[in-house]
Amino acid sequence: MAAQKPRTGDGPLEVTKEGRGMVMRLPVEGGGRLVIELSADEATALHDTLAETLGI
Repeated sequence: MAAQKPRTGDGPLEVTKEGRGMVMRLPVEGGGRLVIELSADEATALHDTLAETLGI
């Protein structure tokens, strides 16, 4: 399951590979970024869901 981490400073949406998983830093309303750690399977599921929603 994805682990949520505390907000970090303001910045763009970014995803980096760290260790066995990926870390997504997502800007949130009101400032800061939500940091979410994803496994490869979770990242693939997120990709598929977003692609379906966007009609890609």
